[in-house]
Amino acid sequence: MSYTARAVSSPSTSVPAPGQAPLPAPNAAALLRRNAADPAIAGRPAVKFGAEVWTHGEYVAECHRWGRLFLAHHRDGQPFHVGLLLDNTPDYLFALGGAGLVGATIVGVNHTRVGEAMRRDIAHTDVELLVTEPRHLAEVQPVAGGLPFGEERIVVSHRFDDPAPDGQPVPSIGVDLDAALAAASGTASGAASPDLDAGIEPDVSTTWALIFTSGTSAAPKAVICSQRRLLQTGARMAMLLGLGPDDTGYVCMPLFHSNAVMVGWMPSLVTGCAVGLARRFSASGWLPDVRRYGATYFNYTGKPLSYIVATPERADDADNPVRVAFGNEGSPDVLERFSTRFGVQVIDAFGATEGGIAVNRDASAKPGAMGIAGDNIIVVDEDGEPCPVAEFDLDGRLTNADRCVGEIVNTAGAGPFEGYYNNPEATAKTLRNGWYWSGDLGYLDAERNLFFAGRNADWIRVDGENFPAGPIEAALATHPDVVIAAVYGVPDVNAGDQVMAALVLRGGATFDPERFTAWVDGLADIGAKWRPRFVRVTAELPSTGTNKVVKRTLVHQQVRRDRIGADDGLWVRERDDPVYRPFGPADEEARRAAFVAAGRDRFWDL
Repeated sequence: MSYTARAVSSPSTSVPAPGQAPLPAPNAAALLRRNAADPAIAGRPAVKFGAEVWTHGEYVAECHRWGRLFLAHHRDGQPFHVGLLLDNTPDYLFALGGAGLVGATIVGVNHTRVGEAMRRDIAHTDVELLVTEPRHLAEVQPVAGGLPFGEERIVVSHRFDDPAPDGQPVPSIGVDLDAALAAASGTASGAASPDLDAGIEPDVSTTWALIFTSGTSAAPKAVICSQRRLLQTGARMAMLLGLGPDDTGYVCMPLFHSNAVMVGWMPSLVTGCAVGLARRFSASGWLPDVRRYGATYFNYTGKPLSYIVATPERADDADNPVRVAFGNEGSPDVLERFSTRFGVQVIDAFGATEGGIAVNRDASAKPGAMGIAGDNIIVVDEDGEPCPVAEFDLDGRLTNADRCVGEIVNTAGAGPFEGYYNNPEATAKTLRNGWYWSGDLGYLDAERNLFFAGRNADWIRVDGENFPAGPIEAALATHPDVVIAAVYGVPDVNAGDQVMAALVLRGGATFDPERFTAWVDGLADIGAKWRPRFVRVTAELPSTGTNKVVKRTLVHQQVRRDRIGADDGLWVRERDDPVYRPFGPADEEARRAAFVAAGRDRFWDL
C-alpha cells in the first residue's frame, strides 16, 4: 500500500531523517526480549482489545507460541512466509511478534481483493501458511483449490470470533489455531509454553513484512520491509510524536497497510507503551474507543477524519485523551475542524510504503504544500526532464497544470526502499537512472514548495485503499458494448480519489445506465470500492502515436465540460445511488463548490 498526504497541519514539526533515529535494538527478537525482561516494561499493557489486555510480558510469551507454530510449518528450502487474512485482532500482532522472533515474514493479505486477485497475491508472495478467521473463510474457500498449499496449511482462529457478514454460512475448511499452537509448542496438555530454543537470532536485514502497495496495471507490488526498516521507522515515529511508555496508541486502520504497522504499532514496541485495536474503523466508535483505551495517539490514512467530523457534535467532544494524530490525505478544512473540535494536534504528512521521498515540513511551507523539497526532490515529465515551475493567477489558481505537473522523483536514490518482492522489473523501473520514481504526481513552485497532484494514472486510492486500474479496465472491457475502457482516479472532494472510467462503445451502441449498473454490480472480481463513480462515454480517447492512452490527459479533464467537450456523455453514481444518472451542469457546479468549501479548490483546477 502506498500512502501520500496533501497537507501538513503542524508545519513546525519535521520528520527525523533515517540517520537521526538509531535502532532501538539489534533486531526484532532482541527488542521483544527486552520488553519481556525489563521490569519497567514487562508489566505494562501492550495490547488492548475490547475488555481484554495483554502486558508486554504476556504479549511476548504469546509471540513465542506463534513463533513455534511458524517453525513447525516451515518447509526447508521455501521462503519463510506467513499470510495473514485477519481483521485488526490481537492475533495479527501476535503473529507479527512471532515472526520477528524466528525470522519469518508476514504477508498482509488484503481482504478487499477477492477471487483471482487474492489468490494471485498469496501465490506471488510464496505464502506457505495462511492464518485467517471465520468471517474471511467465505473469501478463502473459492480460491483454496488454487493455492500452492493444502487446507492443512490454512489455520483458522476462533479466539476473537465475529459473526459472518449478513448471516452468511461459514465454510468448514482449515485447522483450528488453538490446536495448532498447542501442537507446535508441545503443550497440548495445557502446560505453559516454553521460550523458543536458544540460538534463533534473526539478522536485522531479515524481511519482517511484505506490504502490498499500489501496482501498475499488471498487479499490486509487495514492498520488502526488513526488521531494520520497521525498527528504524518505529523509532522515528516515536521521536516525532513524542511518545513514552505511558502512551497508548489506537489502531483502527487495517494492519495489512503500512500506515497501521509503521505508525500505529511499531512505536509501541520501541517505547514499551500500549496499543488498542479496533477490528475496523468506525466513525461513531472512534471517540468511545479512544476514551475506553485511554489512547493518546492514533494513525489514519484517507478519509477517517472526514467521517469522524461528520458525526453529530457534542459539547464534550474535546474531553478525550488523544494528544496527537499522524496520517495523510486529510483536506485542510477537515484537519482544522477535527483538531479544533477534539483538541488534537494533527500531523498530516507525506510518505509512502517504499519510503523513497522525504520533504522538509517546516513553518516556511505554504498552506496545502507537503513541505519544502530539497535539491534532490524534483518533478519530471514522461521523458525525465524537469517540469517548469508552477504558475498562479492573482486568485492563487494554478494556471499551467498541463505543463508543471509531473512525477515526483528523488535524484539521490532509493533511501529506505528495499525493493519489491518477486518483481525485479518493478524494482528496476522504480530505481531507473539511479533515481527513486515515486509514481506520485506533483508540482513545485518558485520557493520549492512541493504540492501533491494525485498519483500515477494507473494507481487509484479510495477510502485509504490503493488498487491498480488494470483489473478494472480488463473487467469493463468484457462488456459486449465496450471497445476500449480506460480507468483512472479523479480527486475526491475530501481525500484520495474517486474511480472514473472512460468508455469507447461499439458503433451503434448507446449507454444504458440501468443495464450497465446491473452488469457492473454482477462482476465477481470487482469490489464495491473498485466500481466507477463516474463514467464518461466518448468517441475516442487521447492517445500517443503508438496508440497508448494518455491517462494524464484524462485525469486533467476530470468531469469538466470546458475540458472534455459537449459531445461526450457523463454519468455518476454516488455512494447511495441505485443506478447511474446523468452528470449535468448543476452537478458540476456543486462538485466545484464542494472542493472550495473543503479548502481543496486547487484540485479542481489540476
